[in-house]
Amino acid sequence: MSASTSAWKQFICRACGLIYDEEKGDPDSGLAPGTRFEDIPDDWECPLCGVMKNDFEPYAGLEMESPACASVAVSRTAGVVIVGAGIAGWSVAEAVRALDPEIGITLVSACHADRYHKPELSIALSRGYEPEDLVRESAAAAAARLGVRLLADTCVVGLSPALHQLRTSRGTLQFTKLVLAQGARPALPAALPADVCWRVNNLAGWSGLRARLVSGKRRVAIVGAGMVGCELAEDFARAGHAVTLLDLQATPLAALLPPLAGERLRLSLEALGVEFIGSAQVASVTPAADGSKHIVTAGGLRIDADEVVAATGLVTEDRIARAAGLEFERGIVVDPVSMQTSASDVYALGDCVSLSGMPCRFIEPIAKQAAAIAHDLLGRQHPGYAHVQPVIRLKTKSLPVVVHGLPCADGEWVVVEETADMLRMNQRRNGEVVARLEAGSLRQRLAA
Repeated sequence: MSASTSAWKQFICRACGLIYDEEKGDPDSGLAPGTRFEDIPDDWECPLCGVMKNDFEPYAGLEMESPACASVAVSRTAGVVIVGAGIAGWSVAEAVRALDPEIGITLVSACHADRYHKPELSIALSRGYEPEDLVRESAAAAAARLGVRLLADTCVVGLSPALHQLRTSRGTLQFTKLVLAQGARPALPAALPADVCWRVNNLAGWSGLRARLVSGKRRVAIVGAGMVGCELAEDFARAGHAVTLLDLQATPLAALLPPLAGERLRLSLEALGVEFIGSAQVASVTPAADGSKHIVTAGGLRIDADEVVAATGLVTEDRIARAAGLEFERGIVVDPVSMQTSASDVYALGDCVSLSGMPCRFIEPIAKQAAAIAHDLLGRQHPGYAHVQPVIRLKTKSLPVVVHGLPCADGEWVVVEETADMLRMNQRRNGEVVARLEAGSLRQRLAA
């Protein structure tokens, strides 16, 4: 069989989980549909996180048996119950099923549970994606393929670790092992009422906002210039909308970047037409009769917008965990090796967990966390999860930003390289480098 007619292959980015499909290519970065991975230039960058081609590996996750001929029977006996159908929840289902073809798995989801790659939401509008373009596998197909009992559109109302019971809006489930993967929810300040602000934290939220933005140019105000706010601001601006980005700090992404890098990011966004307003606290958002919104800051500035997006961070919902007696500190506290919570037979991973008092809201560690949980709950030998601070990548094409390590408040940032195309800085603390950042295009540097 010739290369042109052999089966199309997929490759997954080890850093962010993006899948490159040879059949579809990546037209936005110049790779036409049908471009074989081996033919991609070595300096090609992941369109989501900016790593290079050699950070991709073959992916066969969706090449398994099709739902129509899946041989795994759905067990309804007490077994593994997973709460949450995001990347974390489905990753656990995959990991458990790979080790045990027969154990019962039930997945409980408050949403429809279709499988999609959440980081793509922040680049989807400018690429013209529709909601169905982002779905990699329907919930029904994934459940059938993995032999999972799926309870979609089902809410958890209570948990009793001692009784091994999970209470849901569809009744009580008995479990032998429970995995909490319910993610985190947007943190909304009192000045941003939920009924007047969009939250782009899942496919449903993005789909609703997209439906309002595809009809023509709109005025969009984004409150919060963290990673999500900056990425959405660029995406919406590239899609032709008038974007205003507001933040409490003087520069974008100030919690992560020193002022010199933050200023570069501001200028790159403004070059795309984004208006950045720093040192601004929203005092109120009021809907108008024509459907627009009036934003007033604490300093008296008034901004009129058609749509308001809250990008003010995430918090882990604590009600169920605390009522169940689980240890909680900015997230569900887990053992750093087994990912087990303070209750026996109850595990957690992904956005909802806390490691050493810090939330772990990154895509990169999820597969390793899922593998550790699957082995531990099945009693299989495994070295366990070893947490390493993930590389942080800002998906803004106008100014890609990469941060290695975890910047600290009392560290000193030092410039290593400063050119028109690239800013490199190191942060030192007590004489040691604790973080490094690159703000600029690696492709440009390689071509220089």
